[in-house]
Amino acid sequence: MAEQLSDTNKSSGLIDGFIEYLPARFRPGVAVVPVVRLSGVIGAVTPLRPGMTLAGVARVLERAFSFRNAKAVALVINSPGGSPVQSRQIYLRIKQLAAEKKLPVLVFVEDVAASGGYMIACAGDEIFCDPSSIVGSIGVVGGSFGFQEAIKRLGIERRLYTAGEHKAMLDPFLPENPDDVARLKKLQREIHAIFIALVKESRGGRLKGDEDTLFTGEYWAGDTAISLGLADGIGDLRSTLRARYGEKVLTPVIAQPTGLLSGLFGRKAPGAGQLSALEGVTSLPDELISALETRAIWAKFGF
Repeated sequence: MAEQLSDTNKSSGLIDGFIEYLPARFRPGVAVVPVVRLSGVIGAVTPLRPGMTLAGVARVLERAFSFRNAKAVALVINSPGGSPVQSRQIYLRIKQLAAEKKLPVLVFVEDVAASGGYMIACAGDEIFCDPSSIVGSIGVVGGSFGFQEAIKRLGIERRLYTAGEHKAMLDPFLPENPDDVARLKKLQREIHAIFIALVKESRGGRLKGDEDTLFTGEYWAGDTAISLGLADGIGDLRSTLRARYGEKVLTPVIAQPTGLLSGLFGRKAPGAGQLSALEGVTSLPDELISALETRAIWAKFGF
């Protein structure tokens, strides 16, 4: 009997010793919640400066949802919005992965989750924010400029050739056509309806405000967003996950590869490093416009 107890103690000691050498995330009783950061303007700002897209975040999301011993996946969102198509595609991919892996999704809003950024946040089972976070902006916006008077003063003649009655709709070098504006607004209403349906489906009975308030494109600070049912609570990632999964919870950040390996994962743009000096100079105006457009989108929310 004593020998059996001795053998049992030895086996237990060997197992404990082996466990000590395991990476923390493989040890029994250790909760793991992978973290994915989704930041920036969504979609293409300009061809030379793409923003957040499904193609850019798909691999990271898949790695997070495939993480061994994961109890949930945390998304940290800081985005003023952008492309409705890319926003919805990212939302759908998160929902698909969560259903496949049967993992809850916890969303943490940093500065902003507005417009398309809020659409992505709706993929979470719960949305947490800071009291000063900006949340909402459930609407659709589009804008342009009118240069027809400017080119007249410069003595420039506009020559435009199309096949199709509305192919040159809203051309910035032509006078604004009320019929074209009406068509654009109809398209915006259709996209807005898709956005509203997505929010209703995702948030369900948690929505507390009336539609004339929630879906006007207005946005709110954290506490008001919670009172309207657009978010679930005030909380930062570290404190919330520790309270829910214990002090030893592991929160590995799943990021895109960088450095020498980044090219293997499609992060390097085609022809990167092969631009001639002339091409580099001609790209400067595009880069400047891109930076200004990005800045304007953030500035709408006071950032």
